[in-house]
Amino acid sequence: MTTDDTIDCADCRACCCRLEAVCLTDTGVPARFLTEDAWGRTCMLRLDDGWCAALDRDTLRCRIYAQRPLVCRLFEMGGLDCIDARQDANPAPSG
Repeated sequence: MTTDDTIDCADCRACCCRLEAVCLTDTGVPARFLTEDAWGRTCMLRLDDGWCAALDRDTLRCRIYAQRPLVCRLFEMGGLDCIDARQDANPAPSG
């Protein structure tokens, strides 16, 4: 798999925390951070502005990192999905 080694979560604006996170397995996510989507899937609760409810808005770190969903565990720092999320959050100026 291709990764960009220059990308580090420490300098990110938590772009991945705006993506829908479906809980495929039980990792111990506290119930207060879970919701059910229109298809009946258990997902991470997102706030009205689109951010994951488990994100600490002051530090931009996950408050439940040890219990985060499998999809979050598999999201590779600097991987293609990470690069796409960063580009979607910070589109290059057109023109």
